[in-house]
Amino acid sequence: MKYKSINPRFIVIFSVILGAALIRLLPHWPNFTPIAAMALFAGTYFDRKQYAFAIPIAAMFISDLVIGLHANMPAVYVSFGITVLIGMTIRNKVNVGSVVLASFSSSVIFFLITNFSSWIASPFYPQTAAGLAECYIAGLMFFSDTTNGLSFFLNDLLGTLFFSAVFYGAFFLVQMRFPVMDKSRF
Repeated sequence: MKYKSINPRFIVIFSVILGAALIRLLPHWPNFTPIAAMALFAGTYFDRKQYAFAIPIAAMFISDLVIGLHANMPAVYVSFGITVLIGMTIRNKVNVGSVVLASFSSSVIFFLITNFSSWIASPFYPQTAAGLAECYIAGLMFFSDTTNGLSFFLNDLLGTLFFSAVFYGAFFLVQMRFPVMDKSRF
């Protein structure tokens, strides 16, 4: 059958990804978004790797077209792809601990990659180890006045943890209620 992979489970997972992209368009604290949670969730639950990467990246790109693009986008998408891979690593052991660790890891990776990219492209920091350290420290302090959340990094971490809890928790409940969603029962 040509469309064998499009089943109720696929539709629910796809709907979570679409919903996450739409949530990103709503007003929110800077960087408190469902994007990393969306990538983790896709990596964990899409059976086919090409769907795990293509669907959330397409959803993010479409929302980026609405929000706006910037020069640091390649770094954002690289960290997003790594987050999908992290989701794939917990595929066979989804539990609270693995989801929290994956969420934390993806936030740290996003922070390291995007700030490194900012350091490379920015005339504000010297292209030295001290300049890189200064860039990372500035990244930790960004938005630290609490009017826009806690900080750029902490907003990302809290957003990823919150939305991961929502996505993974809701999907767990859906699998409990509708056994056809739980592929382990086949």
